[in-house]
Amino acid sequence: MASGGNLAVLDALDSARTQMYHMKAIVIAGMGFFTDAYDLFCISTVSKLLGRIYYPNENLDHGKHKPGKLPDDVNDMVVGVALVGTLMGQLVFGYFGDKLGRKKVYGITLVLMAACAIGSGLTFGNGNRAVIGTLCFFRFWLGFGIGGDYPLSATIMSEYANKKTRGAFIAAVFAMQGVGIIFAGLVSMIVSALFLHYNPAKSWKEDPSGSTQPAADYMWRIVLMIGAFPALATFYWRMKMPETARYTALIEGNAKQAANDMTKVMDIQIEAEQEKLAAFKAANEYTLLSREFARRHGLHLIGTTTTWFLLDIAFYSQNLTQKDIFPAIHLTSDPTEVNALQEVLQISKAMFLVALLGTFPGYWVTVALIDKMGRYLIQLIGFFMMSVFMLMMGVMYENLRDKHVALFALLYALTFFFANFGPNSTTFVLPAELFPTRVRSTCHAISAASGKAGAIVAAFGFQKLTLKGDARSIKKALILLAVTNMLGFFFTFLVPETMGRSLEEISGEDGNNNEAGAGAGPGAADVSRDVEKMPVSSTEWQSSMHA
Repeated sequence: MASGGNLAVLDALDSARTQMYHMKAIVIAGMGFFTDAYDLFCISTVSKLLGRIYYPNENLDHGKHKPGKLPDDVNDMVVGVALVGTLMGQLVFGYFGDKLGRKKVYGITLVLMAACAIGSGLTFGNGNRAVIGTLCFFRFWLGFGIGGDYPLSATIMSEYANKKTRGAFIAAVFAMQGVGIIFAGLVSMIVSALFLHYNPAKSWKEDPSGSTQPAADYMWRIVLMIGAFPALATFYWRMKMPETARYTALIEGNAKQAANDMTKVMDIQIEAEQEKLAAFKAANEYTLLSREFARRHGLHLIGTTTTWFLLDIAFYSQNLTQKDIFPAIHLTSDPTEVNALQEVLQISKAMFLVALLGTFPGYWVTVALIDKMGRYLIQLIGFFMMSVFMLMMGVMYENLRDKHVALFALLYALTFFFANFGPNSTTFVLPAELFPTRVRSTCHAISAASGKAGAIVAAFGFQKLTLKGDARSIKKALILLAVTNMLGFFFTFLVPETMGRSLEEISGEDGNNNEAGAGAGPGAADVSRDVEKMPVSSTEWQSSMHA
């Protein structure tokens, strides 16, 4: 049905067979997400080292016989400042992606990420204030560039993809985040091992002042600066990508240019339909703040923002139990038993193994199944299972920690698995499909920024609940996170299924006015195809479905 009123250039994209250019687009967009994840997560491997180097007496000043650590407010800044930058970057680049075009601002994000990754390893002046201040400055702008990659990569991939495998293509771009997390652990592990080999030292317990090797001050800088290389490696190819045909045709109003651009890069023949485009474009001039948008997509935007917000509270709080699990399964030692570089090596190894065994598989199971099971079902299952596992860890926390370590580690890994084979992937995919071309990048940006607001709540809120590390606080936090996930489960009902339909059919841009709100759940696509046969209006039908 949608194809009947659709433009030839859009029909050609929707029905195009999967070909090399699709794979190339996944790699180009995916390397951005690889870099994003590496840059965001590598700081976790070296943050304790920064404490040993620049605040060696922080614990001793508070009566604790332990190695130095970052003061709580400084640690919050170092870890959280990139999240704040990411939130702001998402909103700014998402807006300009709709106003100026996806391609025009796509390269800027990579340049910013590369420059600030290098800057993160540099310092102005001497002393801890200068080093930490410089690090936070560059990591804010690094996050700003990373934020731009979220809406632009998702939007570009959704607009290039065919409707049969669109979900898998967008999910594959996001799955590169898992690869980036693995490499953050791997690179930090290799660099720290090399430095440790040439700079051996006694443990902190044996020699408090000598346990922090002077060379360690170079080690963390190298790890952060390596994040610039994957961004620089793909910059040329990003600049060679043409603007998406949907943006060129539907926003710029140039059907001929859209047809020419796609013919050059994909093995398809497209007819330009300038007259038909004018009518198509005129029917979709409404803006984000219009009543028409609120009528068609208001609930969808509420659904995508709330689910992403709730997910990221839980996702970024999952390290609450790491300090118990890692030592129990002998991944990390007591900080007093190791020197500075040994601690980095152990943390990096633990991060690598958790990402490889718990995080990474979930992403790619989503890629394999998202166009078979649908986004809606995967998101529901993911939220539900995360809630169950976190509730189990919360209720049985002390028993698991002290007596059933293997089960504790399994529940922890399964929580990560169902986050990624679940809402961590689908909340990225759905906003790239649900909204019309004119505001697609902006709506994805708003949804993603809502997610980062959840991450900030996790970093500054939930972490505060458990600073003392007492079992009661951690139990409360885990049970609260289980409730958060269950809220995400229920808010998912605001988000419809998008599988198997064109972007224009989903958004209502094809003029048939049976946009995605016409149904939710696995059968939405089938139901929407029958809606025209029903003797009731679209509004009445929606009301009856939601009653």
